[in-house]
Amino acid sequence: MQKIKLNIAALVRSDVHPNSYVIILKEEVGNRRLPILIGAFEAQAIVMALEQVETNRPLTHDLFQQTLMEFNIELKEVLISELKEGIFFATLFCVSNEDQVMGIDSRTSDAIALAVRFSCPIFANASIMDEAGIVLEESEDTTEISLPEHKNLEDRTLEELEKLLEEALKTEDYEKAAKIRDEIKKRGDKS
Repeated sequence: MQKIKLNIAALVRSDVHPNSYVIILKEEVGNRRLPILIGAFEAQAIVMALEQVETNRPLTHDLFQQTLMEFNIELKEVLISELKEGIFFATLFCVSNEDQVMGIDSRTSDAIALAVRFSCPIFANASIMDEAGIVLEESEDTTEISLPEHKNLEDRTLEELEKLLEEALKTEDYEKAAKIRDEIKKRGDKS
């Protein structure tokens, strides 16, 4: 079985499916992209890990990571292993402290959220890339993680932003908190 290493290229809101996002994985060597539809919660979990947003309490993926680590189990790689009727399936490959390798079935979105947390590689079977991979023209390529903008942040005072950030963290709206944090940081960088 040949597998292909992938990196996260973009995360965008789905135009077709409400409350869903598309994560685009890019071949490390090659020009194909693998778009995968994921839910809003999983998209938020991925972005929070990428942006290293700290939460008051652990989210589900953080809890799973902490649990594995407590039992001396390390996530070594994620493999997008199957595509059946338009649904991607993934396997988490974990290693215990006795060097026992375990494969755990997972939803692909959860597997990616965990891969980001463990800083482990993401792979896809070559057959999946052959079947579902798409080639984008260079002008179509998206290289940044992008989520819907929270409008009018740039028009608010620093005090207002700090209050909004506190409220977003209290209500556990971490996507919004990340955007507010970025706006605050951007202003700090300018001074």
